[in-house]
Amino acid sequence: MYQDLGIAALSAPQAAVVFGVALGLAFGVLAERSGFCLRRSVVAGPERRAAAGVWLAAFAAALIGTQAAVAQDWISFADHRFMAADLPVIAVVLGGGLFGAGMVLTRGCISRLTVLSGTGNLRAALVMLVFALVALGTMRGVLVPARLWLGEATVPLGQAVSLAALPGGGLLWAAVAGLGALLVAARSGAGPRALTLGFALGLLVPLGWVGTGVLLFDDFDPVVFQSLAFTSASAETLFWLAAASSIPLGFGTGLVAGTVLGSLLSALPARRFRVQSFESPAQTGRYLAGAALMGFGGTLAGGCTVGAGLSGTATLSVAAFLALGAMVAGGWATDRVLNGARAGQGAHRAQPAE
Repeated sequence: MYQDLGIAALSAPQAAVVFGVALGLAFGVLAERSGFCLRRSVVAGPERRAAAGVWLAAFAAALIGTQAAVAQDWISFADHRFMAADLPVIAVVLGGGLFGAGMVLTRGCISRLTVLSGTGNLRAALVMLVFALVALGTMRGVLVPARLWLGEATVPLGQAVSLAALPGGGLLWAAVAGLGALLVAARSGAGPRALTLGFALGLLVPLGWVGTGVLLFDDFDPVVFQSLAFTSASAETLFWLAAASSIPLGFGTGLVAGTVLGSLLSALPARRFRVQSFESPAQTGRYLAGAALMGFGGTLAGGCTVGAGLSGTATLSVAAFLALGAMVAGGWATDRVLNGARAGQGAHRAQPAE
């Protein structure tokens, strides 16, 4: 289809970079304005229900939109990594739990921190760097043996690899889950504007799948079939920055750059741009530890709260739903432990949100 579009100036991989930037710009603007963040939906606090509403609105849009594209035979996930027949259950559960713990320690998952980097948050920028370094080391470097060892224990899923195998098919179950999520979101206390922004953000997921899987499809110059995801994208960006003369730009690098730029363009006119740094050595250590946990855990789990939790679950992959559940459980448990520790120390002052 890409050849049929007649765009001679760019190859399909080069067009994928431009597409990644455009998708990132939209994500950065929508996430910055809506406060989109799974961590805020998990931790105790007055904004928990409203934050969950925004996230569920995005989840519903991503799920229904993606499965509608599948039903139209535009895209297929039959050979995608999310549909691997053997589920590395220990890696997915442990990785998801570590990622969830890390997002609580850093007060934001990696997608949220990428957005915050564009608003002047230097804590988030440092977390991005450490996260990308650990993720890259887990994918290609010194932590590869640990990743492979943890991935050895697998469970054969057969046809149960996807919820689409249930009676009624994928679109039916996507509609049931999506409408249920929208009903909960409507009762969450989030305003119509925030829910609309969240829903629009979720639509970027099927747009990403269709864009890389259909519009940019080229047999002679292939593009990786992917959508919104920040674990591999962050590692790819760091790798490109270190070896730009040897490797080309990719979709993931464009996505990260576009997200930072989009959040900057959203924050500046609203006067939400503010340079922020660390307040103490203890806070610095907590953020660095959280970044490392997210980098290692996100790679094991197959993605972050957006890559596995939003784009992944939209494929109806059992592995993605398991990873998302482990992230929520890990974040919830870590938040309870930290709250207990603060209560034991007599700390009653409010903690900053991010």
